[in-house]
Amino acid sequence: MAKPTVAYVCDSCGRRYNQAYGRCPNCKTWDSLREVIEQPEAKPAARKVANAAANSIANALRTEPQRLREVPSGGEERLPVPVEEFSRVLGGGLVPGSITLVSGDPGIGKSTLLTQIAAVMAQTIGRVLYASGEESARQIKMRAERLDLEAEELFLVTETNLETILEHVQSVQPQVLIVDSIQTMYSDDKPSSAGTVTQVRECTARLQLLAKTTGISVFLVGHVTKEGTIAGPRVLEHIVDTVLYLEGDAFQAYRLLRSVKNRFGATSEVGVFEMRDKGMVEVNNPSEAFLAERVVNAAGSAIVVTMEGTRPLLVEVQALASPTVYPNPRRTANGIDFNRLQLLTAVLVRRVGLRLAEQDIFVNVVGGLTVDEPAADLAVATAIASSVWDKPLSADLALIGEVGLSGELRAVNQLTARLREAAKLGFKRCIVPKTMRRSDPTPAGIQAIPARNLAEALAVALPREAKS
Repeated sequence: MAKPTVAYVCDSCGRRYNQAYGRCPNCKTWDSLREVIEQPEAKPAARKVANAAANSIANALRTEPQRLREVPSGGEERLPVPVEEFSRVLGGGLVPGSITLVSGDPGIGKSTLLTQIAAVMAQTIGRVLYASGEESARQIKMRAERLDLEAEELFLVTETNLETILEHVQSVQPQVLIVDSIQTMYSDDKPSSAGTVTQVRECTARLQLLAKTTGISVFLVGHVTKEGTIAGPRVLEHIVDTVLYLEGDAFQAYRLLRSVKNRFGATSEVGVFEMRDKGMVEVNNPSEAFLAERVVNAAGSAIVVTMEGTRPLLVEVQALASPTVYPNPRRTANGIDFNRLQLLTAVLVRRVGLRLAEQDIFVNVVGGLTVDEPAADLAVATAIASSVWDKPLSADLALIGEVGLSGELRAVNQLTARLREAAKLGFKRCIVPKTMRRSDPTPAGIQAIPARNLAEALAVALPREAKS
């Protein structure tokens, strides 16, 4: 009888090797190879039975080639989800037979959010089966009581064996299956322990087959590594239809549910929730919530209109410039990319003439948000200049624009939607790039002030006679 063999599989790219390396030769990722025990192939008789089962499933899923014009048009039928923020991130509802991966840092609220979603869908859609491999049924019951959740059609099972869960699915016949978490599940078909690359890949593939053949919508909870990426093989994200990240500062009340992959809707959509005693509460107007504690007429504060997917958000950017006695001044960025801050600091020194060589610069995005798009460049640079000159910006002024290395302001996308959101919250003026597209009309109630470069924008936002 052949003995099991040991192989090494890369978590990042999935490449298999016969020996261990400190760095994957394929994707060049360090410490990404994981040991996998591979069983020998089954005997011919057993392989024949397995092939027969696989062929029967393949025949059930078999399709025939057809011309593109013969394919019926129309989107996927969606099941309504009463939680509007969650439905927005999914693309407008829950698609039957879809498989969704929800990931996030430990303690960020993944299980709390999915417990609430399970209870709501059990009341509106139909039966929901919540399979937990990390908590007991009593613990889930205690959370449901704390959240005041009641759902007659919500079923709980505490199990880590995938075959047993599939048996429960057959008996309960749910519309939605929630597996918390995929790293705790194991299949009897694989000899390795739960959480290994082989088990995670096998269990996810089996659940995908369940979703596509039965129409059951499956939610998977996934752990993240210390770098913030989803634990397990990279192929896990390729198997599922939708990947959602629940993110936020552990010391802040707000949580952002961000879509980074969605086969049934737009990516980068964001749903905003607030963590309270009764669980996750929807924030229907995030811009107003993020600006609720804003201190008007404070130096170093600027408002930017950023886009999260198709949703415009008004965010406060704060900057503090403080003299330092050390030869190397500090640059600290919280909520924006550190390299972007270095770039903007260099542009302010070279193109505007600010003396920042003896200043520590601290930049913070209020609310625990992370702003990645370059449209926030103008607000960050203006906030730094406001702090250096100790001159506050006007309370009704917003800023939009990408700053180039020559100090020029570059156009941004969806400018009309950004201006409309700013006008809705009472802002009267907004500095925008002069190269704005002609197809971007200015909404009523707000004045778009064009500026060709950063110096012109600062002249409008911080008048010269007020500088010192």
